[in-house]
Amino acid sequence: MSKLVITKQQLINVIVAWGSGSTSTEQLQHWMLDNFEPDEADIGSGESESVVEAMHIVMNEYELAKESKCLVEQYQLAINFINCDETNFMQRKSDFLRQAFCD
Repeated sequence: MSKLVITKQQLINVIVAWGSGSTSTEQLQHWMLDNFEPDEADIGSGESESVVEAMHIVMNEYELAKESKCLVEQYQLAINFINCDETNFMQRKSDFLRQAFCD
């Protein structure tokens, strides 16, 4: 059996669909639940280490957060984080974790 492959663009497309309102928060979380299995999925193959880590963090956070805590209006922070490089990884990670969810 082959591994599920999750590309950077595929993850961005899912988040953009949520941000544009064509996917609900519940659907976003279901997608994350169905696809975030680090041992069973190849997430971000061919991307830099920082992008792969960002993808894992974004998928994990959206998978675990309560639906009411996810701020759709801050979806761009997830995309910015996924598009990070080594020089801005920590700042984009901080922005995403601190501003993409409400307490």
